Amino acid sequence: MQLRNLTIPYAQPAVFAPMAGFTDAACRHLMADHGAAWTVSEMASAKAITFGDDKSVRLLRDKAPHGIYAVQLFGAEPETMAQAIRIIQEKGVQFDILDINMGCPAPKITSSGAGSKLMQDPELCGRMVAAARGALGPDKPLTVKMRIGWDAEQLTGVAVARQCEANGADLIAVHGRTREQMYIPPIDVDAITEIRKAVGIPVLANGDITTAEDAKQILEQTGCAGVMIGRGALGDPWLFERINAVLIGQPEPGEPSLNARMSALRAQIYEMCEEKGEWTAMPQARGQAMHYMKGLKGAASLRRYCSMLEHFTDVDKLIEAVYKLQR
Repeated sequence: MQLRNLTIPYAQPAVFAPMAGFTDAACRHLMADHGAAWTVSEMASAKAITFGDDKSVRLLRDKAPHGIYAVQLFGAEPETMAQAIRIIQEKGVQFDILDINMGCPAPKITSSGAGSKLMQDPELCGRMVAAARGALGPDKPLTVKMRIGWDAEQLTGVAVARQCEANGADLIAVHGRTREQMYIPPIDVDAITEIRKAVGIPVLANGDITTAEDAKQILEQTGCAGVMIGRGALGDPWLFERINAVLIGQPEPGEPSLNARMSALRAQIYEMCEEKGEWTAMPQARGQAMHYMKGLKGAASLRRYCSMLEHFTDVDKLIEAVYKLQR
């Protein structure tokens, strides 16, 4: 796949989705190392960046990105989006792709008119993309993460996708639910297919992909160029290896050993502590650790242990408890 000046090393890429509170540098590096075609930062506020908020800029920095790296901004004002892009470029934030969030359903985001609230105004979505393209320049890829609409009465996905394409977007990732549906019902595969058929740029299918077979099936059903995976990969970065193998017709690799899972958990949290300091990293590490407990004996009690992690040394105690319960 070619996105402007960027060559993607997979014909049908599996991309690691942005998730607030989860896709920090340590998490992204892990997913990239296991075959994610590219990874995306946690979303940062365009408006906050224009107000001089260094924390928002730091959220986008990656001192040593692994593979192709995208940064994601959210906002509802075209000129503010353009200004934020110019600022992060001036501040030397290194990235390969710029992504605009038009899909986040969280009330604190939609209440400002951003995220999936933009799905109510396709024309504004087009102006957001046009402003971003103007600030970004002609060479760097610009992508959009969106939903199929706001609610059942406002299924604006096709109109939004067409506006994004017409104004300079190079790729769209479509989460197959409306904002009203949040994350609960199964995704609407037909709606993703309709959006894919409405545009000429690549479309990634997103939502409910937790196995290699899920990825293969949704690509066959929708004809999309690739998939975007979020929660399904947390605690299981090997999912990207399995998907990549299946999509090129190779046998699916086996599940990782317990040692491999615990080594990945420890390495991820160690990098988090190195990057942010133990005080900041460990509360965030609790949620990451819980995902590694999926399918283990005593998972419920182990997740409770995860919720009490305070120091990095507690990670080794958690791992000891895991091994003890698996005997």
